[in-house]
Amino acid sequence: MPPPSDIVKVAIEWPGANAQLIEIDQKKPLSSIVREVCDGWSLSGSEQFALRYADGPQLYITEQSRGEMKNGTILRLAISPARAARQLLERIQSHSIDARLEALKELAKLSADPTFATEYINMEGIGTLARLVESGNHFGEMLAFTLTAFLELMDNGIVSWDLISLSFIKQIAGYVNQPMVDVSILQRSLAILESMVLNSHSLYHRVAQEITVGQLIGHLQVSNQEIQTYAIALINALFLKAPEDRRQEMASTLAQKHLRSIILNHVIRGNRPIKTEMAHQLYVLQVLTFNLLEERMMTKMDPNDQAQRDIIFELRRIAFDGENDPGATEKRKAMYTKDYKMLGFTNHVNPAMDFTQTPPGMLALDNMLYLAKLHQDTYIRIVLENSSREDKHECPFGRCAIELTRMLCEILQVGELPSEGCNDYHPMFFTHDRAWEEFFCVCIQLLNKTWKEMRATAEDFNKVMQVVREQITRALAMKPSSLDQLKSKLRGLSYSEILRLRQSERMSQDDFQSPPIIELRERIQPEILELIKQQRLNRLCEGSCFRKLGNRRRQEKFWFCRLSLNHKVLHYGDLDESPQGEVPFELLTDKIPVSDIKSVVTGKDCPHMKEKSALKQNKQEVLDLAFSILYDPDEALNFVAPNKYEYCIWTDGLCALLGREMGSDLTRSDLDTLISMEMKLRLLDLENITIPEAPPPVPKEPSSYNFTYNYG
Repeated sequence: MPPPSDIVKVAIEWPGANAQLIEIDQKKPLSSIVREVCDGWSLSGSEQFALRYADGPQLYITEQSRGEMKNGTILRLAISPARAARQLLERIQSHSIDARLEALKELAKLSADPTFATEYINMEGIGTLARLVESGNHFGEMLAFTLTAFLELMDNGIVSWDLISLSFIKQIAGYVNQPMVDVSILQRSLAILESMVLNSHSLYHRVAQEITVGQLIGHLQVSNQEIQTYAIALINALFLKAPEDRRQEMASTLAQKHLRSIILNHVIRGNRPIKTEMAHQLYVLQVLTFNLLEERMMTKMDPNDQAQRDIIFELRRIAFDGENDPGATEKRKAMYTKDYKMLGFTNHVNPAMDFTQTPPGMLALDNMLYLAKLHQDTYIRIVLENSSREDKHECPFGRCAIELTRMLCEILQVGELPSEGCNDYHPMFFTHDRAWEEFFCVCIQLLNKTWKEMRATAEDFNKVMQVVREQITRALAMKPSSLDQLKSKLRGLSYSEILRLRQSERMSQDDFQSPPIIELRERIQPEILELIKQQRLNRLCEGSCFRKLGNRRRQEKFWFCRLSLNHKVLHYGDLDESPQGEVPFELLTDKIPVSDIKSVVTGKDCPHMKEKSALKQNKQEVLDLAFSILYDPDEALNFVAPNKYEYCIWTDGLCALLGREMGSDLTRSDLDTLISMEMKLRLLDLENITIPEAPPPVPKEPSSYNFTYNYG
């Protein structure tokens, strides 16, 4: 008979004594349980003790967290958080350097525990650490542990960053600005400054006075990718929190300091693979850089502004007047309307009106002027080539450039804040100082080429733009490393190739709708579903690594989960770093019997998406990747998948494990693809049957083809 749901069987350790094997009644106060444990070892003063986990982060167990205890958990009797905080505070102020070092080392370890952190902070412990730093008398290991403890305590969100003094900021900034400083000290100093900037408006201004982006660039030229990552993270934080009028100034400084080329040569093209957190920071920098275009994108053209009208005159002059003298220009004024029509503007009389819609506003005109001045031959060729076509087949340059600019803003999400957990940076945007404008120049040539391939007319404008969007998004998905490589990818995505890809994908999804084909499809579907189910379960047996939600320094906090080979137990446990391969079951200390699982929930129905601590990160992209396993009695194992593919694999696999229907987009896509493949094989087999003249053989069923399918 299984034990009651409110009884948990655990082992409790105490140094120098045999472990106690006890049954904890979750209905009893925790203080009573601690008293009974102390009595078992004849220890007095039970109020001075508490229970902690023996493995993993070794967190203290509280009335709020006790529900997370599971059968078979190993606990440790330890001094209470308040007593531990008091003792460490005394030892940190000791005259013995060795005692102080050991105390700081222990403090750095305990500070991540919110229960301990609360007690330590209530004893003014943050102030003590700040004074140690401000004194400037600590170096090496002692300073590194001090900074680690400080950062961990502040990351608990118990006290405001606004309490930090200016002298503390100056000291931390000094470590960052020093040419030679210990790596661990530099890493923690960069992380502390980043947190200050992100968490306090007033501290942003103080940090910005002490640290300039130019000083941070030197840290990108080192071989340590962790230092590079923290340096870019601080640059991003300063960029993100800067007032709008300061961002353009910062961008100019970054350009003068050659930030782009340094990142390209020392990070992207370095000898080390890009880690997840670095990829995220590069993506954030890319987004913040493109967001500098938002002001022009949302600025309407003033038809009465002569300076803005002069830009349109310049476009006309470059296309039709060349280097002619001003007198010749005067003679052509009567022909301006005809020229503006040849340039492809919608409003031939006053083309300024074409730029009054936002987006893309003045950004489209900026792009056109860049093309006309920096790629003059290309610009003139496109304009004159289309002006000499029959009217019904001319590609309207002005209208196309405006719509293309709007499309590129949508594709690259100009004006939107960076997404948490997204790593979608494009190396090619770090290869040119005017990457946005050059990207536009490549795409406008693509548009002109596609227009000709489609033999389009004005009525086909929207169809052409849809094809061009598909060409660009498919090329970007290939992650070209340079603009030249982008051009190469786009050359391979001609209009005929797009049609072929669409047809291929449509065939794999739709197939034919005749009754015999539908009947064959229905007959094949169960065995294909079984094949997909086995593939999902095999992936669960291999296991996956997950990031712990709420941890800002993501590369340091991971956990791994995998299904046992007999499909009866889920094994999981914490890891110090992201694994490179399969994690043995022996290293995964926690487990859940599959028979205990009650259900699987996703999105905002997950317990960890309802917690207050998750609210800051509870954006749509996190919700879309969240799922939880609910199991007896009333507990949950919470996940945030690293990407949509892993999310589909795990949710489908868990449904298959529980005998429920797999319903993700990935399964539907796999089902359509595999059914289409099998149907084509069977139909091909039928077509290849040769019927002898006599005697006719007994008709046979088409042979069934077996194949192994590995997604991705």
